[in-house]
Amino acid sequence: MTTKKGGKGKIDPNSQWEKVFPHSVFVPHDPKVDLYLGAVYGFATTFAIPWEYTGWRDEQMSWKKTCYLHGNLNPTPTYRIKGPEALKFLSDHCVNSFASFPIGTAKHAVMCNTEGPNMMDGVLARLDEDDYITYWMAPYISYMLEVQKKDKYKASGENLTGQVFLFQVAGPRSLEVLETATGECLHDIRFKDHRLSAIGGTEVRILRMGMAGTLAYEVHGPIEKARTVYDSIFKAGESFGIRRLGRHTYLMNHTEAGFPQAYYHFPYPWDEDRQFADYLDKIGYSIRFRTFRGSMGPDPRLRYRNPFELGWSSLVKFDHQFVGRKALDKIAKSPDRKIVTLVWNPEDVTDVYASQLRPGDPYQPMDQPYHFLIEHGERVLYADQVLKGGKQIGISSGRAYSCYYHEMISLASINGDCPTGAEVVVLWGDPGAREKEIRAKVARFPYLDEERNEHVDVIKIPCRAIKATKSPGKRGRS
Repeated sequence: MTTKKGGKGKIDPNSQWEKVFPHSVFVPHDPKVDLYLGAVYGFATTFAIPWEYTGWRDEQMSWKKTCYLHGNLNPTPTYRIKGPEALKFLSDHCVNSFASFPIGTAKHAVMCNTEGPNMMDGVLARLDEDDYITYWMAPYISYMLEVQKKDKYKASGENLTGQVFLFQVAGPRSLEVLETATGECLHDIRFKDHRLSAIGGTEVRILRMGMAGTLAYEVHGPIEKARTVYDSIFKAGESFGIRRLGRHTYLMNHTEAGFPQAYYHFPYPWDEDRQFADYLDKIGYSIRFRTFRGSMGPDPRLRYRNPFELGWSSLVKFDHQFVGRKALDKIAKSPDRKIVTLVWNPEDVTDVYASQLRPGDPYQPMDQPYHFLIEHGERVLYADQVLKGGKQIGISSGRAYSCYYHEMISLASINGDCPTGAEVVVLWGDPGAREKEIRAKVARFPYLDEERNEHVDVIKIPCRAIKATKSPGKRGRS
């Protein structure tokens, strides 16, 4: 992490600091931001992204009260697949059904290994008859098409990472913000649908999907227009109370809204596949965990999750053959774990904080809103044992503080005999260190109880278009 140089005003691109650690080309520089995170994102490209804009508490409230604009997922791994057998390749390697996948729609696609754990997941959008684009499914999907299955499908892939941008616009005012920015009515874009529009004279693709749980959209376009589009969206949203979302609080919405996130809630089992691990080393992809903290211990294999443990059972369809089908079919008939939200006991949490001010060894600290994911230059992933009657019944991860609910929460994959309201214990602390048994209650999943994106009836939202376009659509579909 680093701070900006030069006091007020913009960073001089010719300064020594800027040459060593340039600002993100995706997000405009804000002279009011003092704290930055050095982002590598797996592609030997290091730059500074804002850690906070108006403070993580203020930013965290935006997806419930107003709207946020987030650009710090760039460069998003983006991979395009074309060809007459592109769909066959996708069907053979994703747990999802492709019996219905119209042009102009998208899916949350999941790829597993032969044993069942989730190997990669992300957004898959259909652009045309034999034309598909994926976000956050590379590099695994590119490895499978270009290395493992090379020349086995009449399909080709193109890596667009770093050539395009992805902005998230989420919150109850997000539709109004984007309609103000585009000047056209976007009510026709249903949940998981996408279409072309324009912002600031730039053609963009708008997709109704997001991680905030509430109404949310993504905006995609060419990298050379990223800052212009970002500025246009922010300007359009100022009257609606828009906030820029910094990196500090972003992952909170994954826990609160019930979207388990690799790199935060669970690791991908990439290093179990030696050939794929070598491929990652070859292309310089560095988003891999080397350090594992928490009472689950250092063995990453205890932290892998299959789609059923992540709450994605509805995505797994056995109407086709795919990698991992046999293992998942067995798990589906008798799933070991379900995903829940845990609400941590405030007195026990307070005791962890209080221990920092007492003589003797304190408990492991609880950073807010969650643990920083890098320690000593290595990516670190936290996970804790969930106990009941002194026996382990599951794994808790993604611990975070919710300003909205004034509670410490986490997501846990636990044995199915623990109903909502049941009391469990989260074992807090690394093995061999001072540990704290924190009482917790099994709560609803997802925890955010605002109206969710897939259920928002946008016809109730006033159209902010300044020109006539398509008629507003009906209730979004799931």
